Amino acid sequence: MGGAMARHLVTKGFPTVVWNRTPSRAEPLWSLGARVASSLSEVAASCEMVCVCVNRTEDVHEVFAAMTPSARHGTLFVDHSTIAVSAAKALHRTLAEQGLRFVDAPITGGSMGAEAGTLTIFCGGREEDVERARPVLEAYGQRIERVGDGGSGQAMKMVNQVAVGGALLGLCEALSFAKKLGLDLAQTREVVGSGAAGSWAFERYGPKILAEDWSPGFSVANQRKDFGYCLEAAEGCDAALPGTRLVDRLLALLEEEGHGGWTTAALYAKMRELGFDA
Repeated sequence: MGGAMARHLVTKGFPTVVWNRTPSRAEPLWSLGARVASSLSEVAASCEMVCVCVNRTEDVHEVFAAMTPSARHGTLFVDHSTIAVSAAKALHRTLAEQGLRFVDAPITGGSMGAEAGTLTIFCGGREEDVERARPVLEAYGQRIERVGDGGSGQAMKMVNQVAVGGALLGLCEALSFAKKLGLDLAQTREVVGSGAAGSWAFERYGPKILAEDWSPGFSVANQRKDFGYCLEAAEGCDAALPGTRLVDRLLALLEEEGHGGWTTAALYAKMRELGFDA
């Protein structure tokens, strides 16, 4: 997703410096006009604003440890990764102590949204920092929303992931039920999805289920990673997430079978296997 987001920056005229742990992934951006840095330290030293898009909390800590020593005073860091709420709050404190600015800005909309430049971006941090970042974020985001102070972006992403998980379960449970009832799956998706049951999941994941195409997309492993952060945040505020726990357990069955790299829509295949007493 980060590559697609960076491509929008380059093609829309922003002077862009890029770095990737896998150098070959930066080559298409270089061919478009981006400058490829040799290290994260070089990125931080040469940019007034740095956007990060990696996977886990641990990856974010590693990246920031490499960048902050060479960053100039007042450099604005924007993190598009999905990480623990507690980690985002700690980063706000740590970077402020170093004279640096920070916005936690996780994204939603999937790889398709990144390619189309239509992501929704949840921003946590000072209002002036979000506004400073906004022109850049608008290059690949359709809606950029400040949702509160430091850590609030990640908190909103956790809410988003809980809703996504529920919609995923509803879709896969409904279509697997339809299949076992002997209904035409394509017709079911079209008819049911056009009414009150319609959702983003029906629109985007429905075709993958019909084709039994389990290529990601958003993978089972990444969804479970995010659910872990959701459950951690829920424990911290004494919230019950029974639906999220159920979807996480079902996805865990796929991961245990070695299918962590499949799209989350593959939950449909698992639902087809489960019987009445599951």
